[in-house]
Amino acid sequence: MKTLKSLSVLLLLIAHNLSGAIQDTTFRADSNPVFKHKYTADPAALVYKDKVYIYAGHDECPPPENRYVINEWLVFSSDDMVNWTEHPVPLKPTDFKWAKGEAWASQVIERNGKFYWYVTVQHGSIHGKSIGVAVADNPLGPFVDARGSAIITNDMTTEYTKISWEDIDPTVWIDDNGQAYLFWGNTQCYYAKLKENMIELDGPIVPVHLPDFTEAPWIHKYNDWYYLSYAQFFPEKIGYSMSRSIEGPWEYKGILNEIAGNSNTNHQSIIEFKDKWYFIYHNGAIPTQGGSFRRSVCIDRLYYNADGTMKRIQMTSEGVSRN
Repeated sequence: MKTLKSLSVLLLLIAHNLSGAIQDTTFRADSNPVFKHKYTADPAALVYKDKVYIYAGHDECPPPENRYVINEWLVFSSDDMVNWTEHPVPLKPTDFKWAKGEAWASQVIERNGKFYWYVTVQHGSIHGKSIGVAVADNPLGPFVDARGSAIITNDMTTEYTKISWEDIDPTVWIDDNGQAYLFWGNTQCYYAKLKENMIELDGPIVPVHLPDFTEAPWIHKYNDWYYLSYAQFFPEKIGYSMSRSIEGPWEYKGILNEIAGNSNTNHQSIIEFKDKWYFIYHNGAIPTQGGSFRRSVCIDRLYYNADGTMKRIQMTSEGVSRN
């Protein structure tokens, strides 16, 4: 009986690990793609207390289906951009009771000691994609639905476009005066101010006019310039615009990153970490039957010109392990 009981406990532990509730796993990333044991997409990076956290969708691989299958988000952390730790799955679309699936692009931001995760999901009752917000007390979670409802739904933007997938790819910026902004969009970019609680809008939805905008907006700041990078065309390249104000007007500056090999999409985040700037993106470099639907996160250095414009990204096989 004792042996059977021990066997039962062992089987439960195995099942627990197979379900995705794994312990932290540490590994060295000595080339691009950075994560080779799982397909990862739409990376969003957070710098917090001398660590980088990368939140990414998990492209699953059920051949021969050539479509996006993304049922959870993953999180990785590093203190040197080379040695990484994968942590247990922090969030799934099913953690939002009003959503019915699809862990599309997202971003985490910290405010007043709490971490707010803005995510794209398929709404369960309102047609189309929606944006939800989860919250946690630390960057690894556990994250829980912060509102009990979506903060952005497709019916809020029908004045501008009629497609069902325009309300995707949220990115958030907290300006120097404490005002937070939510940017998002597909085919049309939008922004709206957020209240200090980070889970309510604080004003109207404003369209942002950018040339050839497709999706994947990302905001960052360098010196006195704001940068709005985003995916253009299809297959996608990353272009960017600059402004002296977070609310624009934005001046287009050109292509930042070319088509990332074997991937129709191109989704970036840009961060400064320990006095160096990094461009984090995905490509389709790991051979799969899914091609563009099985993507992988990569990291390369980003550099500025004297006038504040950004130098075009050099995508490398080596990544940042030698920098």
